[in-house]
Amino acid sequence: MRRVPARTSAASPRSAVPSSGRRRAAAAVLAVALIVPLAAACGGEDKSGAQGKGESGGTRTTIKVLAAASLTNVFAKAGAAYEKDHPGTTVKFSFAGSQQLAAQVNQDFPADALVTADTKTMDGLKGKTSAPAVIARNRLVIATADGNPKKIKALKDLADKKLKVVLAAPAVPVGRYSKKVLDKQGIEVQPVSQEQDVRGVLSKVELGEADAGIVYATDAMTAPGKVDAVAIPDDQNAVAQYPAATLKVSQHTKEADAFVKWLSGAQGQRILRDAGFQKP
Repeated sequence: MRRVPARTSAASPRSAVPSSGRRRAAAAVLAVALIVPLAAACGGEDKSGAQGKGESGGTRTTIKVLAAASLTNVFAKAGAAYEKDHPGTTVKFSFAGSQQLAAQVNQDFPADALVTADTKTMDGLKGKTSAPAVIARNRLVIATADGNPKKIKALKDLADKKLKVVLAAPAVPVGRYSKKVLDKQGIEVQPVSQEQDVRGVLSKVELGEADAGIVYATDAMTAPGKVDAVAIPDDQNAVAQYPAATLKVSQHTKEADAFVKWLSGAQGQRILRDAGFQKP
C-alpha cells in the first residue's frame, strides 16, 4: 500500500513576516514612490524654460526676446550666432507687430528684452525698459508680384482703383510709415485689407491676394522669386528705426543686457547688414 508523504506545517514566507513588519515595509515603499518624482521635478529645467543644464553640466539660461515681425529672418540667424558664442545662454524669440509687443509689455508679460520697429512704440514704454539703443534702420519699398505684372513704378501708381493694394494698419509702425509717405505725396489709397504686421502685407502679395503692398526693404528680400521690390526715392521715403532694450520684469537682466549690447556690436551689426538693414 502506497504511503502519502506527510504535509509540512512550516509557515509560508508571507506568513513568516509579522503584520506590523509588513505595514512598515509598505510605508517605506510608499515614501520612496513619493520622493522619487519630487526629486525629478526639482532638477533640470523649470517649466518656464528659464534654466537648465548645459552640455558641460553648468547652468544654462534662456532669455525671451519680444521682437518686431520684420526681424523674423535675421534674428533666427542672430540667435544661432549668439548661442554659439555664448554656450550658457539660449535665446528664444516671440515675433509680432510692435503694437502687439507693447501691449504684452504693459501687461508685464514675462520676457527679457524688446526690439520694436519704431522709437514711438518704445518711447511709450518708459519705466518698463532700460534705456533703449537703436540697432538698425530700414526703408520702405513697394512689394509686387514676381515680375511686376501690373507695371507699378511709383507710389502714385498705388492710387489706381483697379489695383488691389494692401497696407499695414495705422497702429502698426510700417502702417504708420506708409501713411506718412502717401500723405506727403498727396496720394489716396483704398487698401483691400489692413494687416497687423508687415509679414501679413508681404504674405498677401506673395499669395496673389493683392497686386501690391508697402513693406520694409528687408522683408521683400526674404521672398526672392515670389515678389519684386519697387524702390521709393529717398525724398519720398521714411526711415524706420529699431530700438532694443532690456525689460524691467526680466529675471535674467545680466544675460538680456549682454544680448542687447551684442546686437550693437561688430558681429550683430554684420548679420543685420547682410540682411539688408542699414546702420543705426
